[in-house]
Amino acid sequence: MDFELEPELRMLRDAVRRFVENELLPLEGRYANEHDIPDDVRLRLQDKAKELGFWAFDLPEEAGGGGVGVVGMCVVFEELARCNVPSFRAPTVLTPYLGPVLFRGSQKQKETYLLPVARGEKRTCFALTEAGAGSDPAGMRTTAIADGDHFVINGAKVFITGADKADFAQVFARTIKDGQELGVSCFLVDRGTPGMRLGQSFELMSPDRPWELLFDNVRVPADSMVGVAGQGWELAREFLDMGRLIHGPKALGRAQRALDMAIAYANERCTFGQPLARRQAIQWMIADSTVELHAARSMVLHAAWKADRGLDYHLEASAVKLYADEMLIRVVDRAIQIHGGVGLSRELPLELMYRDARSRTITEGSSEMQRMIIASGALSGRYGTNRFET
Repeated sequence: MDFELEPELRMLRDAVRRFVENELLPLEGRYANEHDIPDDVRLRLQDKAKELGFWAFDLPEEAGGGGVGVVGMCVVFEELARCNVPSFRAPTVLTPYLGPVLFRGSQKQKETYLLPVARGEKRTCFALTEAGAGSDPAGMRTTAIADGDHFVINGAKVFITGADKADFAQVFARTIKDGQELGVSCFLVDRGTPGMRLGQSFELMSPDRPWELLFDNVRVPADSMVGVAGQGWELAREFLDMGRLIHGPKALGRAQRALDMAIAYANERCTFGQPLARRQAIQWMIADSTVELHAARSMVLHAAWKADRGLDYHLEASAVKLYADEMLIRVVDRAIQIHGGVGLSRELPLELMYRDARSRTITEGSSEMQRMIIASGALSGRYGTNRFET
C-alpha cells in the first residue's frame, strides 16, 4: 500500500480546503446549530463547487462524477468535516447524498433516480431504521405485500435523515407474496405517493433533525423494487459498510480541528508565568490526541484502499467507525479541558463538536454493535490474524 497521495488528489484536497476556509467557515456562526442550511445557500454553494470543477467528486465517471474513488472521498470528507456547517454531515454542497443502492438498480431506475440525484436535481433518503429494528433486520415490521403488479407498503421508519427534503425514499420492507415471506427488499418510493407522509421530527443533542416516515397502504409498482425480492439486506449492508467507513474521515476532520485549537491555545495561554504548553499534563493530552489521530487516519486509508480494490472491508468499516468515533470524543474532550472555562462557551465550536461526537457512537450502528461484528468475525475464524494486513 502506497501512503503517498497522487498529485491530482493532493490538488483536490487543497482546493477543497480553500473552499472550506473561504465559503463554509464564514457561515459557521450563523448555521452551526441549525439542522440544515437553507436551500438557496446550498444551491449557491453547489454552483460554486460545479464552477470549481469538484461537484460529485466521489461518484463514478459514468454517473457524471469525478471518479476519485473511496480514498479520494475520505480525503475530501476529512477537509469538509473541519467545518461545523451542517452540510458536513451529509456534504451535499460538494456531492449528493446517494449511497450505493441506486447503482444496483435497473437502467430505467438509474435514469429516473440515480442520474438526477447525481446532477443535484433530486434528493433522496435511506429508510431502514425502525423503532424495533436498527442493525438487526429481524425486528423489521414494515411490510410490502404483493397485489397484482404492485406492492402495498405498511409500516413506519424512524430517525430518517433528510426525509423532509427527499424527492424519493429508499424504503426497506419485509416482502410477502402469496402468503410467503421473501425476505427484506428495497423499494424506491416517490414523494407524494398516496399514503406516505412525514411523522414527527426528532430533536437530538446534535443539530441533526431526523424524521419519522409513515406508510399507510402505499401502492408502488413492482418495478420500483431495486434488484430482486429478498436482496434488501445485502443492499442495506453495502450502504451501512460505506456509511460506517465514512464516519472515519468525518471524525478525523473534527478531531484535527479540535487538536489544532488545543495546540494554539496551549501555546498562547499562560498560567503562573508559563504557557500551558510547558505543563506536562497538557503535553500528554496533546501527545495522546496526536497518536490517536494518526492511528485512526491509518485505519481509514487502509479500509478505503481495500474498498477501492473491490476487497471485502466489512470488518474494517466496523473497526474504523468504532475507533474513530470514540477517538473523536476523547480528542474533543481533551481540547475542552485544555481550554478550561472558555472551552464550555458557545463562543467556541468545541461544545457543539462534543455534542455531535457523542451522537456518533450510536448512529449507523452503535459502538456495541461494531464490537459484536468484529468479535463475531474473529471468534468464528472468518478473519485470521493477518486480516488487517491483506
